[in-house]
Amino acid sequence: EWTDGILGDVSIDAASVSDPVLIRQDGQVLYTLASVVDDTEMGVTHVVRGADHVTNTATQVQMIRALDGHVPEFAHHSLLTGPAGEALSKRLGTLALRDLRARGIEPMAVLSLMARIGSADPVELRSTHDELIEGFEIARFGSAPTKFDVEDLVPMTASVVHGLDVSDVNETLNAAGVPEGLRASYWSVVRGNTATRSEAGAWWPMFAGEATPEVEDEDRDFVATAFELLGDPPYTDDTWSTWTNAVKAETGRKGRGLFMPLRLAITGQTRGPEMAEVMPLLQKKPSLG
Repeated sequence: EWTDGILGDVSIDAASVSDPVLIRQDGQVLYTLASVVDDTEMGVTHVVRGADHVTNTATQVQMIRALDGHVPEFAHHSLLTGPAGEALSKRLGTLALRDLRARGIEPMAVLSLMARIGSADPVELRSTHDELIEGFEIARFGSAPTKFDVEDLVPMTASVVHGLDVSDVNETLNAAGVPEGLRASYWSVVRGNTATRSEAGAWWPMFAGEATPEVEDEDRDFVATAFELLGDPPYTDDTWSTWTNAVKAETGRKGRGLFMPLRLAITGQTRGPEMAEVMPLLQKKPSLG
């Protein structure tokens, strides 16, 4: 019997549990005995592990007491399943930390999720370890299987990136060729549209005039006319508004029919930073190529 940090009072009839194998015929000591000896000698005070170890714990508590050791505080948390409730496997390489790192998943996104998943508290992104520790209470975790979806880490990672200072991505911006004097303003404009640190410099080719215009055949004459009405850089915060008003007056277009073809012709993207913020960073006058 023991009081579990998550399950509460636990009582298992030892007679209902088969005798554990402690040492193999070849002399190899197995986990059940080795962990008891290690935990006792090292003075381990708390053991937190999966609910599938509850039966093992009953056996190990008996062994620790037989060795006149101090029984640690045990807590058995829920087991994680996949998004559809399927069992997770250690063989799933996509869940290895090295693979998450390769995807650009932020460490604090992983920690924020794991520190609350399976508990009664909401999963919320935290910025520091101290914030994670504050309010952490093992008793608020449950024993029922908990669904884990690795894709939940993607928006959390993006939120981390959106909060980064330009100094945090300076090396990436330097490698992308962003001029030092423009890095702060560039990052201020694009970080809300950047998903991972490695993508921090991905927008620079567009600002440098290397974007491939996306222009529908029916919009080609319209875009050509619009570009004729646009002066040469440098542009200002007012350029987009002034220019599009002039284009509207000249062509009669308005709304999406006015703005989207111009966005596509300049950035090659249907979505991205606000065009009013894009214009001052353009290094070259846009053209149809």
